[in-house]
Amino acid sequence: MPPAREGGATSPPALISVVRMDLRVAAYAVIHDDEGRILLARWTEGRRVSWTLPGGGLEDGEDPEAAARREVHEETGYKVAVGQLLGIHSRVIPARRRVTPDAAEPLHTLRIVYRARVTGGRLRFEKHGSTDMAGWFRLDEIGALQRVRLVDIALEMAGIAG
Repeated sequence: MPPAREGGATSPPALISVVRMDLRVAAYAVIHDDEGRILLARWTEGRRVSWTLPGGGLEDGEDPEAAARREVHEETGYKVAVGQLLGIHSRVIPARRRVTPDAAEPLHTLRIVYRARVTGGRLRFEKHGSTDMAGWFRLDEIGALQRVRLVDIALEMAGIAG
């Protein structure tokens, strides 16, 4: 029963606001070579073309490590062994800032970041996907690139100074 107010009247029940949002879970890999260069992919679906970590959304029922391996191969041509879980980054993107122009709901992104190492394959570019090229970059080069924040967040998770 609601609490009584002065004079014996009861308070109206509190209104509850429900915020609906979409959820996207994705897996990414921090990969460096023997020269200390970092592997990045150029993402073309955002508001502007930007460099990002190789990775992307999980398919229904997919294991995050398997998603990271699949996405790295799709975007770069490399096969990788997924190693240490570096962290999970959570971000809510308001509906008006989403890449999807007609999105009505905010997007909650959970980005699972792993360390990985190349075990095979060769560098090639994705065709008809969310990225159009990939490449290896020295840390001093990364600072000058147009990049998504996830690059800096993940490099910090990995203990790699940028």
